[in-house]
Amino acid sequence: MGDYYCVCPKGYHGDGRKDGKGLLTGVGLFLIMAISFWSYKILKKRRSNQLKQAFFKRNGGLLLQQQVSAHDSILDRMKVFTSKELERATDKFNESRILGRGGQGTVYKGMLSDGRIIAVKKSKQVKEAQLKEFINEVAILSQINHRNVVKLLGCCLETEVPLLVYEFIPNGTLYELIHDDTAGFPFSWDLRLRIAAEIANALAYLHYATSIPIYHRDMKSNNILLDEKYRAKLSDFGISRSVAIDQTHLTTKVKGTFGYFDPEYFQTGKFTEKSDVYSFGVVLVELLTGEKPISNDVTEEEDEERSLIMRFLMTMEENCLKTILDPRMVEQDVKEGHLAVANLAKRCLNLNGRKRPTIREVVMALESIRTSDNPLSVESKMQDLSYSETDNPLSVESTVQDLSDSETDSFGLSGAETASRGY
Repeated sequence: MGDYYCVCPKGYHGDGRKDGKGLLTGVGLFLIMAISFWSYKILKKRRSNQLKQAFFKRNGGLLLQQQVSAHDSILDRMKVFTSKELERATDKFNESRILGRGGQGTVYKGMLSDGRIIAVKKSKQVKEAQLKEFINEVAILSQINHRNVVKLLGCCLETEVPLLVYEFIPNGTLYELIHDDTAGFPFSWDLRLRIAAEIANALAYLHYATSIPIYHRDMKSNNILLDEKYRAKLSDFGISRSVAIDQTHLTTKVKGTFGYFDPEYFQTGKFTEKSDVYSFGVVLVELLTGEKPISNDVTEEEDEERSLIMRFLMTMEENCLKTILDPRMVEQDVKEGHLAVANLAKRCLNLNGRKRPTIREVVMALESIRTSDNPLSVESKMQDLSYSETDNPLSVESTVQDLSDSETDSFGLSGAETASRGY
């Protein structure tokens, strides 16, 4: 028998599998492909991490770390999210998750792994010169804990643009509630008055109860959200500023929303706490009339009637308030409460900022109007007090504090950090 050896004819080759040559070649090719694939994945992950680190530094992450190390309480109130967490929460920022777009960025609805519903604000590019201001204000806003201010839950800085994470508020904006007649919601006078008081309370908290006063600077019905109980929540601090306690105004480039911003601010470039009061007065008039501050449904000949505030002030001068009140809340005659709030709105809209009430006085006036049997006389007394230079700030402050149901932490910043910008 013996060994058998086969010689292939010329032009033919034997089966390499019999002596293992094909197997070795296949295994070698597989190993080369596997090593190449994993090398690519590792390199890609390394580059991704390097890019995230670069974005983190560019978006002020190092500054935020300094703030956190200086103020441990920030960690208790605010989380620094990873980009993966927010991508999962928003389905990679799917278009179907968009809640709205604005001048400061786009807002997406998302859900965290623990089931919490959130609103993620994808900000527009923050300029390098504004990074310190941006991070300081994020740190300040993380300290705000008031039932009528939308809560900042955290941020993400390892993306191309900063991402801010807020609590989700389900019932839309006050603007939609006032101006969308299709909803069929019974928007009663009592609810309007309660919402007005809640907004004033939120502004008073920002102006007086935080460690560093904050001016909102874009107070309007679109920036007032409504929760499941139609409780007002002040939002969108995109152009807000915090100021040193000894400052009385900010000198800045004029920003805000046409129809809402203070004419005095427009002329002088100086924004004061009374500028927020003016904008609040516009919202009061919206609540009274159900009309938009600026109407687009007019011809050029009617241009001077486009301003709701001009028409409101004219009706007040002519004592014909009923002609401009929202018919959905006025059944027969104008009530004392309507007139009292209208008088308060008129004072808030005074062209001379010094003659406007402070937001603390507005809070007291609204609460008195809500609880008094004779709201008109209460508003008249408050008007007399507002022109006095000898107010008792402690008694007023205690009233605001009792109404706010809020918590504050001491959060001091150095003098160089007191003029900062936040979202």
